[in-house]
Amino acid sequence: MSRATDEVEYEQMLLSRHAFLHHRGGRSKDGLLERSAYVLLSRLRVQGPMSIGELSEAFGLDASTLNRQTAAALRAGLVDRIPDPAGGMARKFRLTAEGARLLEEERRSIVSSLDDVMADWPEEDVAAFAGYLRRFNSGIERIGGRPWPRP
Repeated sequence: MSRATDEVEYEQMLLSRHAFLHHRGGRSKDGLLERSAYVLLSRLRVQGPMSIGELSEAFGLDASTLNRQTAAALRAGLVDRIPDPAGGMARKFRLTAEGARLLEEERRSIVSSLDDVMADWPEEDVAAFAGYLRRFNSGIERIGGRPWPRP
């Protein structure tokens, strides 16, 4: 007997497959940013400067992984390191103007692709789908104990 969650599982698998088809080596064919950089910069844009420890907690990744990701972002000029604005000891990573520009350019490209996919959808269907995705992701975040800030 099949449940609706069986269909959700299958469609979610396909959704992740489609994302991988458009990315080679973590970077979209026409994209500017690797996926990990896109997610990192998106978090910094919404939350503001964060330390390695805060990023590790937010992403559920070990510090060595985040050290590699932030080092690459630093080399690319996407982030810079600043003293903690609250006076703490740990230095924090902040989005640079170039990082913000590239993030927005990549985001606009992704939104344009989504517009193409949903071109024949009524606006209320797009809004409902966004609401369902937000609810789905919020459930995952609740179970994982890592809520993601939303703009």
